[in-house]
Amino acid sequence: MAQAGVVLDKDQFNCSICLDVLKDPVTIPCGHSYCTDCIQNYWDQDDYLAVFVCPQCRQTFTPRPVLARNTMLADVVEKFKETGLQEVTTSQTNQSFAEANDVECDVCTGRKNKAVNSCLVCLASYCEVHVQPHYESAAFKKHKLVLASRNMQDNICPRHDRLLEVYCRTDKMCICYLCLADEHKGHDTVLAEAEIQQRQRQFSEMKQSSNLRIQQREKEMQELRQAIFSLTRSARAAAEESDAVFTELIRSIELKRFEVRELIKAQEKMAISQAEQLLDKIQKEITELKKNEAELDKLSHAEDQVHFLKSCQSIHAPPTTSALPSVTTDPNLTFGPVMKAVSDFKGLLQEVCQGGFVSIYERVRDVVIVGPSNPAVQLDTAESGDAGAAAQIEGTLVMQRPGLVQSPLSPLNPYLYSGPVMPKFGFSPFGSKLSSGSRQRQLQRRAHHRRK
Repeated sequence: MAQAGVVLDKDQFNCSICLDVLKDPVTIPCGHSYCTDCIQNYWDQDDYLAVFVCPQCRQTFTPRPVLARNTMLADVVEKFKETGLQEVTTSQTNQSFAEANDVECDVCTGRKNKAVNSCLVCLASYCEVHVQPHYESAAFKKHKLVLASRNMQDNICPRHDRLLEVYCRTDKMCICYLCLADEHKGHDTVLAEAEIQQRQRQFSEMKQSSNLRIQQREKEMQELRQAIFSLTRSARAAAEESDAVFTELIRSIELKRFEVRELIKAQEKMAISQAEQLLDKIQKEITELKKNEAELDKLSHAEDQVHFLKSCQSIHAPPTTSALPSVTTDPNLTFGPVMKAVSDFKGLLQEVCQGGFVSIYERVRDVVIVGPSNPAVQLDTAESGDAGAAAQIEGTLVMQRPGLVQSPLSPLNPYLYSGPVMPKFGFSPFGSKLSSGSRQRQLQRRAHHRRK
């Protein structure tokens, strides 16, 4: 390793729990490595929680992961020790001087090195060189090391100059052991470590609950996006299909218009042809009568008696005129009844279309993704006292809040509203308001009238 020109740092092979070189290294699922005994002892403290946390990245594991020795890392650590790079890197790290934002070692003289640990008992911070006695000497065995901190005095009781090792739940503050016999006597107190463990358990439960809520919300968000996508695709398909249906209806109406126009022309042609044939027949009859009349007038002026008598034998009686069919002699003869039938058809078609449009509007309005949070459904009635009579609009259900009046989003669609106000009555093309029940009765009356 040294011959290859690779510079290794001692911290790369240190266990973050014991801060020493890895011994029998194992790698947990998140990728961090620890000494076998260190990680087992660390997890044994949280065994009753059934949730095991990585000391570095704080990732949780359930159930407890099975530990297996990292053979490759163990070989690298052994080679690291054999080549003596540990001492080399130690001497290099001794020269890691403290920068502006670093914690300085309290033991170094002259230019101070960067502190890596602080002792809560000594109330001092140490670099890698000066912290070694805390690991090697039995006198420092009970000292507690933490990461280097600037605020060491915050861990000392300002009154008794003792370490704050007790937590008072009554006053919600950290105190020392001497405070227990003074102003905090009789209070609910526990060791600070016990309180920290309890708070960590609470935070772990809160984190799990928060993760479950996040997963639930993410699932709902995904379902909502899927619903929006599906509705958009369905709306596009419905619009295209409705365009095709209405285009076919328009073609059908155009065809009926052409058929009515051709029917009127054919009727006109047939009626005129019959009238012209009758006119030609009458004309021939008049010509024949005039011819006989001329012969009779000629004989009536003849002076030769013999010739008169002979000519009388050749004169026949005038032909009898045949009975003529009934002829309409009204000079203002028009297709008025036809136009009335067309107008009636127009009114019937408009009513049928209006009923169909109302049904379409109601179905369109019912297609929603997010419904009202607290809908109040009530019966909407309208009363009129102009002639002392009351008329009730039947079958009309509205959803509205008291005192709220809303206008439709589109003037072409009076059934789509921005809020919960959704009236179901429609307006006919002539401006008269029709409810579903009254429109149905009008259609039934019109149907009875046509059957008569």
